[in-house]
Amino acid sequence: MSQNPIAETIASLMPRAKAELTELVAFQSVADWAQFPKSESEGAANWVADALRAEGFQDVALLDTPDGTQSVYGFLPGPEGAPTVLLYAHYDVQPPLDDDAWVSPAFELTERDGRWYGRGAADCKGGFIMHLLALRALKANGGVPVAVKVIVEGSEEQGTGGLQQYAEAHPELLAADTIVIGDAGNFRLGLPTVTATLRGMTLVKVKIDTLGGNLHSGMFGGVAPDALAALIRLLDSLRSADGSTTVDGLASDAVWEGLQYPEADFRADAKVLDGVGLIGEGTIADRLWARPAVTVLGIDCPPVIGATPSVHASAGALISLRVPPGVDTAEAIKLLEAHLIAHTPWQAQLELEVVGQGQPFQADTSSPAYASMAAAMQVAYPGQEMQVSGMGGSIPLCNTLTSLYPEAEMLLIGLSEPEAQIHAVNESVSPEELERLSVAEALFLVNYAESKRA
Repeated sequence: MSQNPIAETIASLMPRAKAELTELVAFQSVADWAQFPKSESEGAANWVADALRAEGFQDVALLDTPDGTQSVYGFLPGPEGAPTVLLYAHYDVQPPLDDDAWVSPAFELTERDGRWYGRGAADCKGGFIMHLLALRALKANGGVPVAVKVIVEGSEEQGTGGLQQYAEAHPELLAADTIVIGDAGNFRLGLPTVTATLRGMTLVKVKIDTLGGNLHSGMFGGVAPDALAALIRLLDSLRSADGSTTVDGLASDAVWEGLQYPEADFRADAKVLDGVGLIGEGTIADRLWARPAVTVLGIDCPPVIGATPSVHASAGALISLRVPPGVDTAEAIKLLEAHLIAHTPWQAQLELEVVGQGQPFQADTSSPAYASMAAAMQVAYPGQEMQVSGMGGSIPLCNTLTSLYPEAEMLLIGLSEPEAQIHAVNESVSPEELERLSVAEALFLVNYAESKRA
């Protein structure tokens, strides 16, 4: 990286950044109290609040959101007449999944092969450290040229909507001229990228009941309706033979125009086993960024170990539906529920419960903020032009902020490039990516302030 004062400052701050990320990753801040103590999330929230106070933020507060978690807010005044920029990250993380599959402990930041491993290192505790690095570099080189609001969410991974509901009840709190969401990632390690679209999502619990209790499969099998078999048939109705998502009435043929995702790269990123085919049709970008995708996240049924020869009376599942830009999530939920009702076999009793949802998002890439970020990324990533991509994941807060502040510009950047393996075991962050994106964010704030003065 060609050095400039901001880049030099951030390079000098990287050892401190590693130490701080080590402390933050150590909190087992999974916002599911059935799996991890609430005190772990509270500890992470307090750590974030203390970090903001140490940087001179005012009005630092732990916001008790309606879902029982806490989001952390702070305000840093800027020069008179300067625009206000909202910086977002989240401190909650996905559970570690299989502890034995981690090469090093999930909640101990560990350096290995040039990367820092630990749950939340990239998604999204590293995003908060990125914000701190950018602000510290600006303070060391003439000051922060904009007013800054920071909001760090405590339940983004759970999709329970606490911060969205809080923001809707306090619409003045997060008002800003532009918003930087630090929870996305570069399309490829070292390729500067802004994410312009997100799929929305919904989570639906399904429960099928057929009998008053389990029955002996020898005495009753072949006639008595098996709830587990009914569930399997129902779930299978959500995919066509090639694996494409098939929800009655929900379009699945949109085309992505723009940056493409080579199949060989996707297979490598997803670690698809040799000889195993991909699912769906169309380009990889079509399937990931422009079309719906259903996933069965879990099934309630007896495990193989300890199973008995029974016809099952009840079975359940948790279904995720990713909703592409241009489709209203509420309408997609209605279509999904109608599909599940219509395809439940044998007149089995069906219970449905929507347990989470968020709208898709599409940014205005022609805004001045995008021009400011493009110029900043050219400096932070010499020789590289900023790319604009989609992302298959969901950040429900984006649409809440868009509806509350329709004039605000919004950019999505972050540390979750493919090698980071977010949500999987052995999640990691590239310290070089953290450094470059911190430089880009700092230069963006300078460029953006200048554009508003022009």
